[in-house]
Amino acid sequence: QVQLAESGGGSVQAGGSLRLSCTVSGPTLQTRQMAWFRQAIGKGREFVAAIRGYSGRTDYADSVKGRFTISRDNAKTTLFLQMNSLKPEDTAIYYCASRPNSVQLKLYDYDYESWGQGTQVTISS
Repeated sequence: QVQLAESGGGSVQAGGSLRLSCTVSGPTLQTRQMAWFRQAIGKGREFVAAIRGYSGRTDYADSVKGRFTISRDNAKTTLFLQMNSLKPEDTAIYYCASRPNSVQLKLYDYDYESWGQGTQVTISS
């Protein structure tokens, strides 16, 4: 059973930065494909970034490329999302998600089996 717990959300002004963390209990991160999703009020859950186990290959939504970086600390079994140059449209609840490792990076929420409780990110203009 994989358990995930996000932290690091908060309120910042546009142009600022936040770093989200997701603590993972259970299998090591190298055996799991991990991802960040977000959900704004009135919208569906949206893919943000993913990182593949073992290879560490990453992928990002076009809306966050060049601004967000997904990474992991295998020793501490922690997933990170560094968010820079934040915009008001980045406001959402951010979730980390986990699934068994796979050859291809999975970009849809229904491909992930374990979820954290979410952390709120609010960007003011």
